[in-house]
Amino acid sequence: MTFQIQIDCLNEIIEYLEEDRQTLYSCLLVNRLWCEISVRILWRNIWDFERRSQLFGMKPILDTLFTSLPNESKELLHENKIFISIPISKQSLFNYPSFCKALSIHGISKMVDIVFTCKPNINSLSLKDRYLIKNEFAKMFAKQIFSLKKLSYYHHYSLINFSFPYFPGVRDLLELHCCSCLPSDIFYQLSRLCHNLQSMSISFCNDITSNEFKELVSLQKNLKNLKLSIDNSVSSCADIIPTLKKHSDTITKLHLYTSAKNLSSYSFINSFVNLQEFIFSTYRKYFNGFEPFQYVNFSKLQTLKIPYCCPNPEDIIKFLRNNGKNLKNLYVNKSCGDLSLSIPHLCPNLKSLFLLFHKNELDILKTILINCQSLESIKVKCGINLFKEYLSEKEVFEIVANHSPNNFCELKIHIVTDSDISLDDLDSFFFSWKNRIPKKLLSLIIIKNKNLYRSLDNYKENREIIRKYENLGIIKFKTIDHEEVTREEEFYNYY
Repeated sequence: MTFQIQIDCLNEIIEYLEEDRQTLYSCLLVNRLWCEISVRILWRNIWDFERRSQLFGMKPILDTLFTSLPNESKELLHENKIFISIPISKQSLFNYPSFCKALSIHGISKMVDIVFTCKPNINSLSLKDRYLIKNEFAKMFAKQIFSLKKLSYYHHYSLINFSFPYFPGVRDLLELHCCSCLPSDIFYQLSRLCHNLQSMSISFCNDITSNEFKELVSLQKNLKNLKLSIDNSVSSCADIIPTLKKHSDTITKLHLYTSAKNLSSYSFINSFVNLQEFIFSTYRKYFNGFEPFQYVNFSKLQTLKIPYCCPNPEDIIKFLRNNGKNLKNLYVNKSCGDLSLSIPHLCPNLKSLFLLFHKNELDILKTILINCQSLESIKVKCGINLFKEYLSEKEVFEIVANHSPNNFCELKIHIVTDSDISLDDLDSFFFSWKNRIPKKLLSLIIIKNKNLYRSLDNYKENREIIRKYENLGIIKFKTIDHEEVTREEEFYNYY
């Protein structure tokens, strides 16, 4: 009994390391018990190789999957004269596929394609051979995973003829990311097994929605998160709208991605009365189709994100007049004086904010900081990018030090050109923060393009100042590569 308690405690302790990969890798080397616990965590979601270098992340995973293939799959590959040379000669220590809680059919396809077409010392495989390998991997996961939480299956990317009449693990499925053009038998099998989906991401790739797909959506009991990706070439998703409206009381998070010219056919979204987070994405540079949402009232809305091209600022302002009072988080990738000036009045209770401020808009940032007294975090761009001149780092530091509200504790600066900050500027900012009342640890996050020559932390003297104030407990400093942030955002948006 005592030993069991120790195992349970060890499990809980190592669980806290889920985001700390390097420490988890070290735990693999302690003993077999530590190794098994760590492996189970590492293999829950193996599809995050896109956040690391492609081949570095994919090749070891692929080697392990080959060793885990059942004998009948290995024999099938041999019969088709597919011989894979891998560095692991012994039998696998664990049943690795059974540890997976997330499965990406697209991830399988991409991993096989990249490894067997890009690696110089591996013989490239034909399309037919790769197709066979992908299907054997998919079948192995279907047989071995006993409790799947997340499934991603985009048919037009994967090119895998995969179905799962023998996949009981999907009974526990909580997240489904798929396209509407999957074979109807896939949706039929899912509708028989999955009734507790909490999150669905649907990419509409044609004008026809199968009855099996509509039934799957209709049968869900507690659908909370919904992402709709609608291409401009798709004339309508009208068939599915009545089914989606059935979940209008439970949906709290909506991500609408569209390249349509206007949103007049999406007015059904206004029925989502319990919406708490609304993400609107479009790559149309000039988009004036936000009118259907101008006057809707989402009384529980707390987060609005417009991460790419922004609709007409006047439409956003009208939307905020009805929904800004309860808003906690606002992310708008747009620089517009009228929109920025309206923030303190329309969104007085914000806790986090991202806006673009041009060089001559320093007073607007100051006004926001003074009037939004609940603000805890802000993200700004600094430098010159594509003929757009934003605020300087020095200006941002001075305004934040002198005018940020009492609860402010996080400053994110995306540097798009070489840093203009001096050692004295940096020391002055940290010293001012040290003397603030009330005292609050400041998290300073610098997001930078890796091709920058000069960055705030590039100089030894700057690093010493940063380390000094970190040791005093005044700041917590972190730098992030902009490309890594972008890849991670796209990865989680996609999957």
